[in-house]
Amino acid sequence: MKLRHALMLGLGGAAIAALLIEPSLAQTPVPEAASPPPSPVPNKGDTAWMLISSALVLMMSVPGLALFYGGLVRTKNMLSVLTQVFAIVAIVGLLWVFYGYSLAFTNGGGINDFIGGFSKAFLKGVDANSTVATFSNGVVIPEYVYICFQMTFAMITPALIVGAFAERMKFSALVVFMILWVTLIYFPMAHMVWYWAGPDAVGNAAKALAAATDDASKATAQAALDAVNKDAGFLFQKGALDFAGGTVVHINAGIAGFVGCLILGKRIGYGRDLLAPHSLTMTMIGASLLWVGWFGFNAGSNLESNGTTALAMLNTFVATCAAAVAWLFAEWALKGKPSLLGMVSGAIAGLVAVTPASGFAGPMGSIVLGLVAGVVCFVMCSTVKNAIGYDDSLDVFGVHCVGGILGALATGILVDPNLGGVGIPDYSTKPGEMVVGAYDMMSQLTVQAEAVGLTLLWSGVGSAILYKLVDLTIGLRVTQEEEREGLDIADHGERAYNY
Repeated sequence: MKLRHALMLGLGGAAIAALLIEPSLAQTPVPEAASPPPSPVPNKGDTAWMLISSALVLMMSVPGLALFYGGLVRTKNMLSVLTQVFAIVAIVGLLWVFYGYSLAFTNGGGINDFIGGFSKAFLKGVDANSTVATFSNGVVIPEYVYICFQMTFAMITPALIVGAFAERMKFSALVVFMILWVTLIYFPMAHMVWYWAGPDAVGNAAKALAAATDDASKATAQAALDAVNKDAGFLFQKGALDFAGGTVVHINAGIAGFVGCLILGKRIGYGRDLLAPHSLTMTMIGASLLWVGWFGFNAGSNLESNGTTALAMLNTFVATCAAAVAWLFAEWALKGKPSLLGMVSGAIAGLVAVTPASGFAGPMGSIVLGLVAGVVCFVMCSTVKNAIGYDDSLDVFGVHCVGGILGALATGILVDPNLGGVGIPDYSTKPGEMVVGAYDMMSQLTVQAEAVGLTLLWSGVGSAILYKLVDLTIGLRVTQEEEREGLDIADHGERAYNY
């Protein structure tokens, strides 16, 4: 017993002596697991820009589009157009937070290629700390900001349609049709074109694949990368480029409007009576507000405040100028007089055409696109429309659908770095960086054409079905007496002007 006690004292004394000689032995650190990298935090400048962009795009609808369309109809229908646009904006805003955002921008499981799910219905799980990815690695913005920004796109797209059948559709039918249209046509299109997992998800999966050392881990990492790439909309997976809504907004609304004007038929007196705009002053004010708001539409679609944002803004400037000048001089040459209506219509055509290309093309390419769009849309809204004889009241098809098709196809060309474009981003070659990937003009044009074709079919056929459904249930068109009286009184019991 004494021996064991003495031995313990001896060992303890040795330990104390060792600590006196080398005190650091008393503080030997315990190995810790590597901590995960901190989550990215939204930049206040990006957040502020996106809030401003959201407000700018709302201004495009009300009052911009409402005044632009309202000035183009006759006095007796001015208030009806204002009411239709404002009502659509308000209704779609509610549908967006109820289920639209979730359907457009979440994973839809087995049908993820075409539509999202209901995991964020009624904004479930979203709070002030939630973030979403942008287009740069490690950069995020608050999810509420992204919800607001994308909401304004969902608001204006169906509102564009009303110009095609202005002055003859029942307000009740319009409300029902638009609820169905945004649910079954717009939300799926937004998902197919714009939904993806984000640059960090792609980069992290690619980084894991690059770090894999054996066949088993490489197979696992490759499967994970394939799953991330598959977590995207149908057209996004194909590589279709649409920076700000050539397919989702303009072709989508333009073809729906065209189908609608065919199904409803011509206005009473079309081709016989003078159906002149009642206030080109209002139309010019509306067009100007649209142009200013479009900077939020295009430049805001970069989701950040950086050089690409500035490029999209510059392209929105110069393409619009070019298209306005092109339409003005084409009309001057063919009709003998340059008109204000022609010039502002050309400006809208340029804005439409540059929308899908705004963040991909260079400024000189955007000018060429604007010049072509101004002339092509002028011919469509005058020569072609008159030859065929359809009554697209405010030229939604000739400007938005045709201009959108032109812009979507041109994006596949103007993105070429050899033509001043920025190239196609590749987030997997160098994980953590955004580099320019391989580009083949014919392949990209093919993908762009497929996106255009799918949009025309999805919206054209789908809209036709919805129009007929509404027509068979509550009827689409007002009576002849109501149309002659004007929709201001017939539908709303009030006038835009009382004098």
